[in-house]
Amino acid sequence: MRLAGAHTAVRRIWTVELRPRAGGLTLACLSCTPPAAPLEAASARSAVLTHLARHARTDALPTYLRSCQCRTQGCWWHPRHRGCAGPVLLALTRDRSGRTWRLADTCAACAAATSHTAAVPDTLLGSPGSHPSPGRPPSAHHGFRPGLKEQVRVRETLTYLAAALPRFTSPAARLLALQCALRTDTHARVRLPVGLLRGMRLHGHRELWQELAHVGWLELPDFKSAPVQLRLLDAAVLDQAPGRRARRRAAHWALHPVPLSLPAAPPALRLTALVLAAHASAQAEHRVEMDILARLCGHSPQQTGELLDRLMASRTLAGWQHDRETDEISWQLPALPRTGH
Repeated sequence: MRLAGAHTAVRRIWTVELRPRAGGLTLACLSCTPPAAPLEAASARSAVLTHLARHARTDALPTYLRSCQCRTQGCWWHPRHRGCAGPVLLALTRDRSGRTWRLADTCAACAAATSHTAAVPDTLLGSPGSHPSPGRPPSAHHGFRPGLKEQVRVRETLTYLAAALPRFTSPAARLLALQCALRTDTHARVRLPVGLLRGMRLHGHRELWQELAHVGWLELPDFKSAPVQLRLLDAAVLDQAPGRRARRRAAHWALHPVPLSLPAAPPALRLTALVLAAHASAQAEHRVEMDILARLCGHSPQQTGELLDRLMASRTLAGWQHDRETDEISWQLPALPRTGH
């Protein structure tokens, strides 16, 4: 348990502005001296993100010392909500004009309530967060078990979508948005084969595209074209790492997150199983906070519990428990059948 007052809160807010000047734009950072050379408009956004990432890497802190900076500022960044909850994330926020950008430690609840905000995955900063946690057994491939890189990438993208999309975006729309975010090119354009959409049981569901277009996340595709082609409107998807090929592998993993793959199940069950798979560890018992699980699935905690019961009834899970003191969900997978010799 973290003790109040055990340490002094460290300020982890970095803000930069793009200011017009002769010859282009200049980057003004409130934490350091801005560069003297002007920036071209086409490269300004990249310069902003690189600058903010450098601050986050230079001023790195252990997780237990990080706190929600929104809360220390009086929570004026977003409308009122029930209070801070969930893990502390690095949240990237831009104003409507795209001229002011802020990177700050923010709890998951505040990040989700703040407009024009997306959680920045640790791998974008080159931090240790992209590696297995201590205690996991090493494998022969640089410390990763098979599929771990794809699992991490899917988990990070689900976290980003939880901040970028409204809280109760439908599960089917979230599954669609996940594939779009992982399959986008460097120009924010996406091509989805019709066979892929049929395999996801989402082909012909125009209402899902309209749901994502209504919140300004993408442009409606031409429904007559095959494959389906569209453009994403959220600039945060352009700053993903690693490259496109690695993200496509993660997109494929998200379609078949063995042993929690449920291709014929309703979208709500498929998304819940995918979130569990993305948070699975090498241990026999897996854990995640209920608030995180509910937020990533777009459900209330009560609905999430009902979906977990349905996964147990289908024998996808062997069991699950909710520790109300820590608000953690733990679950177990069915035992694999023994093979004869």
